[in-house]
Parts: sequence; C-alpha cells; structure tokens
Amino acid sequence: MQELTELSSPPFDSISSVRFSPFNSAHLLASSWDATVRLYDVNANEQKAKFDQRAAVLSCCFQDGSHAFSGGLDTYIRGLELETEQTFHLGNHDDSISSVHYATEISSLVSGSWDRTLKFWDPKSKASQATSSHTLPERIYHMDLVGHTLVVAMASRLFQIWDVRNMQSPVSQRESSLKYMTRAVACMSDQKGYATASVEGRIAVEYVDPAPEIQDKKYAFKCHRQTIDDVDHVWAVNALAFHPLYNTFASAGSDGMVSIWDHESKKRLRQFPKHHSPISSISFSHDGTKLAVAVCDVWDEGEEASKQAKRPSIFIRALGDEVKVSVPPFFLFPCC
Repeated sequence: MQELTELSSPPFDSISSVRFSPFNSAHLLASSWDATVRLYDVNANEQKAKFDQRAAVLSCCFQDGSHAFSGGLDTYIRGLELETEQTFHLGNHDDSISSVHYATEISSLVSGSWDRTLKFWDPKSKASQATSSHTLPERIYHMDLVGHTLVVAMASRLFQIWDVRNMQSPVSQRESSLKYMTRAVACMSDQKGYATASVEGRIAVEYVDPAPEIQDKKYAFKCHRQTIDDVDHVWAVNALAFHPLYNTFASAGSDGMVSIWDHESKKRLRQFPKHHSPISSISFSHDGTKLAVAVCDVWDEGEEASKQAKRPSIFIRALGDEVKVSVPPFFLFPCC
C-alpha cells in the first residue's frame, strides 16, 4: 500500500464516522450524512457494500467479520449483513442516536442517544427491545468503548465512566477538564484512561482510577493552533483514536491536520501533511498498520462555506515507526 491512499466511491455528504474492523485490517465502515453506511476493502480500494437508510447516519460499528450496526437521526438501530447487504431493525431510541459500539466481552450492542439514555441490545434477539436501559443526566454526544470500559461524553461537559460488566451504576461521573463543548473522546488501549477534545483546540488526558495520586497525573494541552500574520488561529479537535498496540494516540481537527502524541512523555511524535478540508473522524486498524482519515466539511465555517465545500474524501495512511513511543519526539506539549 502507498503511504497515503484515497479511497474510491466516497460518500456524497459529510462523514460522521469511520471504523476499521477489529478482525480484518482491510475492512472499513463509513457512516455519512448522505444516509448511507459503506463497507470498503482498503487494500483493494473498492466499495464492497452500501446500505441506504432514511436519514443521516451518525455512527456505525462492527460486530464481527460479517455483521455491523448503525444509528442516526431516524432513531433506529439497524443491523447490517455485510455479505448480503441486507438490514434488520434491532431497536430504537426516542431521539437521534449519536453513538453505537459493540461490547465483545458481554456480546451486546451499546447505543447512546440525544434522548439521554444508554441502551444495551442482544443482536440475536428478535424482540426489538433493549436488554437494559439507563437514563443519564444529559444528552449523549460521544462514546468510546475498549474492553469493558465505556466512557460517555454528554452535554453540559459531563462524563460518565461505566464498566459494561456491571451496569448497576457508573464507576464515576465527572465534569470535563476543558471549558468548552466536547468534540471527541477516546479510551486508552490499556483501559487506564481516556482523552477528550474540544472546540477550543485543546485535549485533556484523564485517568479512570480515582486515587488522588493517579488523578494528579491528568493534564490538558493546546493543539491544532497556528499563528498566521500575528493572528492566533484555533481549530476544533474533532477526532481522537488510540493506537491498539503502542497506546499512543492520534488527534485530528478542523485545520485538516493529524498529529500523533505520546501521552505519557507529553510529546508530539509526528504531524502529517495538511489535508484539503477539516477532518471529522479517524480510526486505527486493529493491527495498528493503518490510519483511516475522513476529510469533509464539518459545518464550523457557516452555511456559505459549506456550499463551497469539496466532496468528502477518505484517506488510508500506512503507518510505520512514527506511532511508536521509541521515536525521538520533537515537540513538547504547550502548557494549559
């Protein structure tokens, strides 16, 4: 594979989510505001399947090599049969579904919604009823799940951390360390913590363990900023993803840039060349050899700018040593 490959047949409208398969590093899902979910073979650079839906799709995820799920503005959770391109109705929320994740450890789909509920579903059930439903204090905007650790980002800068093996109550509830609206959340590969990002060009690194000596390690830093003609430009950080092997993480923003960070040494390892438009979503392949980058309008420049936006693109970047912590870093995090 070339260092950077642009996929053919991208969605026609903004891309809400890209997700690599946890079983096959060549398979990638992309959900879009054009009301589709597409399956790509990134090695062959071809679209293998397309699922048309009734409204914008905000999130998608794999269950296994042949099944996936999606949710969006029409409030329905759909199961996607990847080999036959058939769909089925698994359930629904009372408002738009912002995020779906498959919890392998408990064989359940987890969905979060603007209706302030977190629901769990048995994909094998034909009842179209959630196995459990949990009312949260605010609308759910973003979620990430690694192993049994689920981090939920809500409106009003609230976060809840859950252990999906025991849903009696959240492990903890916190307020964001960042002052402005949360734009992304990603769990560390070792489940010890997570990163969050905001519209103000900042990232916070947080830890799950409530012990004071662990909480003292959390921090925030400025990023996705540039000084042009003595004017400071600040872009939203729209996407975060942790590398599955090295636990470094990538950030992507409305500046069209992707950076790789070592959160333990607090250093930037690499910054890739700028893309033509903002970046809405990123995903590492399960073997850590590829990074999918969704490049599209994210509507943060207003309606007129959106009318002039280019068609969305999905790029696949082949990765090397730049994602390893052993690479000599060249950039210290700026202070908070």
